[in-house]
Amino acid sequence: MEFKYPLILDGATGTQLQLRGYDGSCAPEVWMIEHPEAVLEFQGRYAEAGSNIVYAPTFTANPSILAGHGLDDRTEELNKKLVALSKEATGGKCYTAGDLSPSGKFLKPLGDVSFEDLVEMYLRQAKALDEAGVDLFAIETMNSLPDARAAVLAVRSFSDKPIIASFTCEKKGRTMMGTDVTAALKIMEGMGVDIFGLNCSTGPEDMLPHIKRLSEIAEIPLLAKPNAGLPEIEDGKTVYKCSPEDFVKNVEEMASLGVLCFGGCCGSTEEHVAALAKKVAELEEGGVVFAGPSGSTGGKLPCVSGRKVFLLDPDVTIDDVIICDEDLEESIDDANEEDAEIMCIEFKSPEDVEVFALCEYMINKALCIKCDDAEVLEAALRAYQGRALYEGALSEDELMPLVKKYGLIVR
Repeated sequence: MEFKYPLILDGATGTQLQLRGYDGSCAPEVWMIEHPEAVLEFQGRYAEAGSNIVYAPTFTANPSILAGHGLDDRTEELNKKLVALSKEATGGKCYTAGDLSPSGKFLKPLGDVSFEDLVEMYLRQAKALDEAGVDLFAIETMNSLPDARAAVLAVRSFSDKPIIASFTCEKKGRTMMGTDVTAALKIMEGMGVDIFGLNCSTGPEDMLPHIKRLSEIAEIPLLAKPNAGLPEIEDGKTVYKCSPEDFVKNVEEMASLGVLCFGGCCGSTEEHVAALAKKVAELEEGGVVFAGPSGSTGGKLPCVSGRKVFLLDPDVTIDDVIICDEDLEESIDDANEEDAEIMCIEFKSPEDVEVFALCEYMINKALCIKCDDAEVLEAALRAYQGRALYEGALSEDELMPLVKKYGLIVR
């Protein structure tokens, strides 16, 4: 599928459900199926307002979140029914995106799941969405790199449909887990997602500085799907006060920064979507070119620690090599304190990867992986929640699939 840019996305789902009577007393998926008229109404309005893509209301329909309601065994059924509702609501006027959201889980040792657990969880939901006939996948409101990476790997294990990945961040541009959004961009970009951006978080004006930072290094289309301002409480109710007119004030500047996808998150309505569609049309008629991203890394290597991007010279030198033994945590800690731009860890066996997986979160500088076994290398790349440089004797034929799948950097 090739998109015709610029694209108009939809608006809020959660706040629209609340306006129509959802009170949180049951799983939203069950409520929507019991009240299909609610979904048909607001998603139909988004389609009429000019949305090119509408997200199926499957945001919390992953096995992890559904398990909290005792509904994990209904994952496939609920996802398929909700996609069918979206398709009915939009009447074929726009694309339907399968929506995948955060799992609410944390990797061991900070949490109780493995990375492979996350991949399997997202695989169940993604396959159900695909079987229901979604046109693309939206991995959205992400604040955790393990969740986002697991969702991408799950989708790509069986589908080549387009993937949108969008993160949420606080005012300094970091996710709840401390990842800078530029780091998330370069990881997602390396894994082959088609569109990257920000959603939720803030209103459009506060999102703009982070879009600017992304634009400097983005090499794929950007997305902006902000809230309709910051939420306020009035008479015990949450309200969003950013008007449709104010909501679109930054569209032209965002377009100049490479944003090609415009939508709304919490608090936005069909009026906000209509204002976006009108503004984009006016800009195109006025000669504004939606050219997409023009950023680059200037020939540098975009290594990512899981929190931060490190743009390294291609001839960066590797001084010392760390082995995966019982002292790995201490070795990583020491390497973090050294002046070298990059640390290098050698992997020789699956057992090495198991040791590494429990302390990879400690790495706060660029990582080089040294390995001469393709299977062990892939296991290490799955365990590492960043983007690594490679050093070793594997052939180009062995490395290229890992470059495409994980964003492995090969000099």
